[in-house]
Amino acid sequence: MKFLATCPKGLEPLLVDELTALGAEEVKQTASGAEFSGSLESAYAACLWSRLANRVLMPVAEAVVETAEQLYAAVQEVDWSEHLDQSGSLSVNFTGSTKSINHTHFASLKVKDAIVDQFRDRFNCRPSVDRDQPDLRVHAHIYRGRLVVSIDLSGESLHRRDYRTESGAAPIKENLAAALLYRAQWPKCATEYPSVLDPMCGSGTILIEAALMKADVAPGLLRSEHGFERWKQHDAQLWQTLLDNAQQRREAGLASLEPVFFGSDIDTKVLNMARANAERAGLSAFITFERRDVKDMTPPNEAGGLLVTNPPYGERLGEASALMFLYRGIGDALKSRFGGWRAAIFTGNPDLCQAVGLKTDRVYKLKNGPIDSQLFLYTLYRKSAEQLAQAEEPESQELSEQAQMFANRLKKNLKTMRKWVRQNDIDCYRLYDADIPEFAVAVDLYGDWVHVQEYAPPKSVDKVRAFDRIKDVMAAIPEVLEVPLSRVVLKQRKRQTGTNQYEKQGAKGKFFEVGEAGCRLRVNLHDYLDTGVFLDHRPVRRMIQQEAAGKDFLNLFCYTATASVHAAVGGAKTTTSVDMSATYLQWAMKNMAANGFSDKHQHFIQSDCLVWLKKQRKPQFDLIFMDPPTFSNSKRMQDVLDVQRDHVELIRLAMRLLRPEGKLIFSNNYRRFKMDYEALAMFDVTEISAQTIDPDFKRNTRIHSAFEVRWP
Repeated sequence: MKFLATCPKGLEPLLVDELTALGAEEVKQTASGAEFSGSLESAYAACLWSRLANRVLMPVAEAVVETAEQLYAAVQEVDWSEHLDQSGSLSVNFTGSTKSINHTHFASLKVKDAIVDQFRDRFNCRPSVDRDQPDLRVHAHIYRGRLVVSIDLSGESLHRRDYRTESGAAPIKENLAAALLYRAQWPKCATEYPSVLDPMCGSGTILIEAALMKADVAPGLLRSEHGFERWKQHDAQLWQTLLDNAQQRREAGLASLEPVFFGSDIDTKVLNMARANAERAGLSAFITFERRDVKDMTPPNEAGGLLVTNPPYGERLGEASALMFLYRGIGDALKSRFGGWRAAIFTGNPDLCQAVGLKTDRVYKLKNGPIDSQLFLYTLYRKSAEQLAQAEEPESQELSEQAQMFANRLKKNLKTMRKWVRQNDIDCYRLYDADIPEFAVAVDLYGDWVHVQEYAPPKSVDKVRAFDRIKDVMAAIPEVLEVPLSRVVLKQRKRQTGTNQYEKQGAKGKFFEVGEAGCRLRVNLHDYLDTGVFLDHRPVRRMIQQEAAGKDFLNLFCYTATASVHAAVGGAKTTTSVDMSATYLQWAMKNMAANGFSDKHQHFIQSDCLVWLKKQRKPQFDLIFMDPPTFSNSKRMQDVLDVQRDHVELIRLAMRLLRPEGKLIFSNNYRRFKMDYEALAMFDVTEISAQTIDPDFKRNTRIHSAFEVRWP
């Protein structure tokens, strides 16, 4: 009999070795899987024992297919009564395409129809469809015109072992965890490296898989059901024999298993999930979990072992630079405390592993879902007594020469701005903005917090060298500004498209208030690329506050509506704030409430501003502020917004709502923006950019442009 086992890309060579070890014959690697031959026992054994496979398929028909009619005919060539009773149920999964068959749902329906029609024609009755627990799972795949129809013997994907009913964010799949361990030579290396440690264990998948492997527990024993158990040709006696043998091996393996598996994580919630998962896997007596920051990780014993972990790798915007410190911290801990260990670090961002600072033994390319990832393997040699003594000597706390240069500039800027900040009662401002080319960062103060944004270096710049510069920055800031490092938030700012800079990047929920011209504004330095307050617009907000008394104020693309707060504090009769984001409108409402405004005179409208403007006709505002993004292709928008292309239409639409003596303030942050005065000749348009730049942005006067627009 011929079979096909599927697996994630990158695991195929390991799957070939695994199937061969299980006794499969004629094993041949394919794309995302392996073909093999053998008896039904070979297929059952693969379902029971494979730690890597997703599915085990048994082909029952092959044909050259181009059209839906040919697909239907090929499926009807199989005698489906050999596999399914007339009163049974089935489900169909279809993958692939041809020129004529380009919709998988349509193709799966065609396969289903072919099977059902065969039963109706022969027996005058038909099986039902059950997607969740069918008696027969049929898998059909077309590649380059070749159709293969198979019985899916697996049921649910084999990577689901049924012990993991809970997981944290972005959990690693069980079969990928097993692959990482195989690549790290576990459990072959258990004699020399008897312990396994995951210092960022999340819901415990890597440790549970490691313990199952060492205890010789078949992963299929943990599943409640396999697909073949309702198949008409299922050999229940053969399956029970395999189960009994696997159960005996499990009992023997657990009897000899030592409690040498250790996991830690900073998140108490996921640790509780990990403990529950280990309990369901029958391994709670062998795995120790504790709450610990990864930078404080230490070997759990003196016997040596294998450290395997899957750290975060910066999928969210602005994370990469901060994560460099995490990876450098892992490397420092490995070098100083883990002599005699092996380490395996799996990441979807290989550049981060440069910061580990260790020479790799091997690097394997793997897939984590759709993400191209790599596994880095390291051997950590034991240090001599002299080396250990040197390592224990306290490191000098003095800044490097480069860091001192940066620190001196910070001190100079502080001295220059001190009087201006005090006179204007400013809580938050920009202290440094790439003044020194080697230190391409912006440093903003928010009360006693510091927000650091690294401008992404060109690809030509060595990433480790760029990281070392950031390390100098993060060393100098606490010393100069006299703040703890825990109050310094680092992000990397890249060129953004759409509304990416406004989208949530984390979930720490750390909000606090800052003061500006008598207004209280909520900021969040952690969860978003921007903080809730655009510091460069401070003069515009101040201008709005001074002119708002008794006026009806409109704030378009309002973000967190800080300008609306200034208008309300300045005595505006009403404020209206419009934005697409419900999240930011809620933030805006809380800004208003923090300043004592939660009445019917403050209006908040969730809408695409361009769509909303087109629906308005009546002049009803005396003062309008519009600060559109440079570019936006948000899914919530009906069209793509380009401020250079669309500013004329935006201004014309906004001016329809402006009363005769009113004023529109139009601004944007596109550095190459050119106002189309000719197209707007019916209005009085005056550039006021120079008047809207405060001293903390004098080095970067092109950060925004601003204009006043009035009726003649």
